[in-house]
Amino acid sequence: MHSAEPVTASTFAGECATAEAAALEVPGPRFEGTVRLRGGRSIGLAEYGSRTGMPILWFHGTPGGRRQIPPLARQRASEQGVRLVALQRPGMGDSTPHLYRSVLEWADDVGEIADQLGIDRFGLVGLSGGGPYVLACAHRMPGRVIAGAILGGVAPARGPDAPLGGAVGFAAQNRLLLRVLREPLARILWATSAALRPLASQAFDFAIKVLPSGDQDVMGRAEMKGMFIDDILHAARYQMHAPVYDLILFTRRWGFSPRDVRVPIRLWHGDADNLVPLAHAQHLAEIIPDAELQVRPREGHLGNLDAVDEIFSAIARHWPTDASGDASATSH
Repeated sequence: MHSAEPVTASTFAGECATAEAAALEVPGPRFEGTVRLRGGRSIGLAEYGSRTGMPILWFHGTPGGRRQIPPLARQRASEQGVRLVALQRPGMGDSTPHLYRSVLEWADDVGEIADQLGIDRFGLVGLSGGGPYVLACAHRMPGRVIAGAILGGVAPARGPDAPLGGAVGFAAQNRLLLRVLREPLARILWATSAALRPLASQAFDFAIKVLPSGDQDVMGRAEMKGMFIDDILHAARYQMHAPVYDLILFTRRWGFSPRDVRVPIRLWHGDADNLVPLAHAQHLAEIIPDAELQVRPREGHLGNLDAVDEIFSAIARHWPTDASGDASATSH
């Protein structure tokens, strides 16, 4: 490791935030804790699967945390020798609140975290709001990022690379208000989530009723419900700055153009997504030099989480034989 700062284990490691998730036997993290950055901030993380296998860093959605990992991904990581590391962005869970100047700055923290974890090269997965951060890392660290997978990812909201429409496009129209009210909004989000904790199961059931049929098939599974409730209650127990920070950063210029990303990027997107339109993924697939798009029929914003086998295989296919980690188990 390149830093003298320790990686600190969490007292919550392996525990579920809800009895429901525990009863469903959603596999917990192998390790859970924080990384202390050189500047003094902390970033929360959780590891699943192998200690020494092919490293894949997973960036959660907006909102989300380090436990927003589908049960199938946790299972496959153990079966296929994948070292799956979920990073929690600033302002969620144990991660120190911090508003970057641009999406690109996240990549500097990721590089430092990878050094501390002893990871040289790695693949990336980003769900929804995690997508821009995948592209940022691929742009900043083309020598370290093997390939990136984006599930229902957000496209730029400003500048020549911005398509039309979507929730982020609406937020861009109110970006000045978001910046001014970011702290009150974060406190309101946290207070709302705290008030809804006793009703988490009912709130989840209500939310999936408005999803497209393909998403309902995926999200209606008991283990997926347990995972999502466990993640959000665990991640929001102290704060909820990260979703507000995400929206602010997505409505700014990202600090780079997706056109300049030279790492292989693979995208999965539902054709019924009403939060991030399919046109956003099609646009990214057109402007990123080495990009491929898999359109998932009847699915909305979250059904992509069922594509775990395709995602791991896509990253493994790009894994060089001289890189650390064993990709052979996932390349079948």
